[in-house]
Amino acid sequence: MRKKFKDTKVGKFLSEKAPKILQVVGDILPEKGALGIVKNLINLSDDLSPEDKQMLSEEILKLEELELKDRDSARNREIEIAKIHKYDFLFYLTGIIGLAAFCFMIYAIVYLTIPTENKEVWIHLIGITEGIVISIFGYYFGSSIRRNSN
Repeated sequence: MRKKFKDTKVGKFLSEKAPKILQVVGDILPEKGALGIVKNLINLSDDLSPEDKQMLSEEILKLEELELKDRDSARNREIEIAKIHKYDFLFYLTGIIGLAAFCFMIYAIVYLTIPTENKEVWIHLIGITEGIVISIFGYYFGSSIRRNSN
């Protein structure tokens, strides 16, 4: 499991030097892929010295590189499987079940009435299913374009 942004080296530094920035982005990073937002906030901050800004920019670049390596390893896995003309049954089954669950959720939201006593559980199931589908689509259609490092 990934660290929450506030638990990373950059997050700890910001909690000491620029707590306003950490309050804005606290728990959303890096899970939401918004390192660029933090980078912009750091650059606009009056609470940080130019040296601190430079150090934090370098740390964010390291985090972005780790994210790219992770994505690249998934692509390399697919390339190696394709080279030997095999497929991973569980991989496809998991994707199909995830997408089928999402389709069912859409159907249920549009056509079914959820009993009041199940509303809380239903909301959690929608969130879990949404996360699964985002992961599936992110894996297959995620961007491999390198963001500008200005």
